[in-house]
Amino acid sequence: MTPNETQGAKGFYKLSWLQRIGFGSGDLAQNLIYQTISMYLLFFYTNIYGLDPADAATMFLVVRLVDVLWDPLVGTYVDKHNPTLGKYRSYLVLGGIPLTGFAILCFWNGFAPSLVYAYVTYVGMSMLYTLINVPYGALNSSLTRDTDEITTLTSVRMFLANVGGLCVASGIPLVVAFFAPKTADGEAIINTPEASSAWFMTMAIYAIIGLVLLIFCFTQTKERVVMDAKDMEDVKVSDLWTEFVHNRPLRVLAFFFITAFAMMSVGNAAGSYYMTCNLQATSDQLAIFMGLGSVPAFIFMPLVPAIKKAVGKRGMFNIFLTVAIVGMAILYVVSVIPSLKEQMWIVYVAQFIKSTGVIVATGYMWALVPEVISYGEYTTGKRISGIVNALTGIFFKAGMALGGVVPGLVLAYVGFNAKETVQTPFAEQGILWLVCVIPALLLGLAMFIISRYELTDEVIDDINKKIEARNK
Repeated sequence: MTPNETQGAKGFYKLSWLQRIGFGSGDLAQNLIYQTISMYLLFFYTNIYGLDPADAATMFLVVRLVDVLWDPLVGTYVDKHNPTLGKYRSYLVLGGIPLTGFAILCFWNGFAPSLVYAYVTYVGMSMLYTLINVPYGALNSSLTRDTDEITTLTSVRMFLANVGGLCVASGIPLVVAFFAPKTADGEAIINTPEASSAWFMTMAIYAIIGLVLLIFCFTQTKERVVMDAKDMEDVKVSDLWTEFVHNRPLRVLAFFFITAFAMMSVGNAAGSYYMTCNLQATSDQLAIFMGLGSVPAFIFMPLVPAIKKAVGKRGMFNIFLTVAIVGMAILYVVSVIPSLKEQMWIVYVAQFIKSTGVIVATGYMWALVPEVISYGEYTTGKRISGIVNALTGIFFKAGMALGGVVPGLVLAYVGFNAKETVQTPFAEQGILWLVCVIPALLLGLAMFIISRYELTDEVIDDINKKIEARNK
């Protein structure tokens, strides 16, 4: 038996680059669909569809409450069942097709401003996203136990996820502008009901491309590290609570997820308002600013394995979370000084610095999910990847909910009026809180939370070796 075969027999598989890219394409697909929802649906609801910001904020909260009930059910179902197309990867196709349809319908203006229609389409889209995202997250931990390989997998996954983020952040304004009606001087009108068909066609393009990528991910992945079906027969929803109580690293990671995603969601949701209202930016400037939220990934995500080896997990989190806070501080200073506010290049630099810290810190956190799954398997004898990913999904979506709720409530509080081209100083200040102040506070909290994480590479490698020896 060759060394590589021996590694494979013990569960420490090495994957080909096609397999790594294939796996990462699943996150690229989900970002094309769900990042569009996260970044632009609130903007669409208030400016094009015609919902009141407070009503939209309430809806985002209600949908997340539905997720709290739905995610554990999906996680339990995924752990207990073994579809013929694959334990986890089958849902990429089975859920991907209806997800595409519901995502497109979220951006249809046909029943505007019906709150009922908005609820039905958004709830449906969110439930179908869970049906893909939970098993996709579990798929990562089923490919290999090798921590270095998981780090590489996560780097590839986050690189491609940010390709999707860039396509959404920069591409959406440009594509919408291409289809949107124009003013007399040729400027695209993207923030009024007249642009509704442009938003619908744009979402349709992105969702269909996302479906193709989900199918590609399905063809390039294979589950190798899974429990026998007979060992998973007694898995139940209550295992989620049991795992949460007894798995301390999972608790730490779960609270980091909610804080990190709340930070990202608040900032992302406010970006469009900040550029169009505070800076009176054009659609091209908006595209550049939003695109800089993803560009650093192409520079730094390939370096993550080397950075982690040099400074360790905790050092890497501390360094890049601090960098993100510095970027937000610069953005705040630039925005309150009139002479600097006119220098758009400084705004771009601040956005790049902020995004660098956010991307690396929040990108690498996904590599910790297989670790807490292995820790749970070591302590309980059950590798309940679906339930663990459902639990992290609950916290991740709770953070996303804050990204919808907090901006909507703040905009309502400061008197934001979508019908006015120029907002009041108080409304502009509220938008600035959403872009800089609130995310920076959440980053400080995230730094404290992740400092409690105790699974070093040495500890988790020892745990995985003991599990393989016990199984043998």
